[in-house]
Amino acid sequence: MSSNIKTIAKNPVAYHNFNIEDKYEAGIVLSGTEIKSIRAGKVNLKDSYANFQNGELYIHALHISPYEHGNIFNKDPLRNRKLLLNKRELNKLFGKIKQDGYSLVPISLYFKGSFVKVELGLGKGKKLYDKRQDIAKKDAEIRMRKALRANEKGL
Repeated sequence: MSSNIKTIAKNPVAYHNFNIEDKYEAGIVLSGTEIKSIRAGKVNLKDSYANFQNGELYIHALHISPYEHGNIFNKDPLRNRKLLLNKRELNKLFGKIKQDGYSLVPISLYFKGSFVKVELGLGKGKKLYDKRQDIAKKDAEIRMRKALRANEKGL
């Protein structure tokens, strides 16, 4: 990633709940007060997801808090927002979601120059035993690192 990218928010549960196989970068349609709230860091990606409506891709449950200095121009914090991808990518994603059982999950929200972009992950949901295996693997890695540090200190 280049130096003009500034991360705004990350989805903490995206990799925990899904096996992400492919990533896409999409623009997002926002209003003026939403941009101001995003610049202030008032965004939550935790329960959000992307889905198709009438052949267009929308992000659902992306919470952008109302701008505190805004008035009648503030929008609903949980409204659906349109995502901008080219036609070829939209057709590919539509086929994957409808036929193969994939899900589109927002991974992160960031500024690229002056534009707000969403990184979408295409993946399948993990089963409970997959999550347990991942947790056990991380726990084993932490134990190994602690053991190595203890051996280094002992030498």
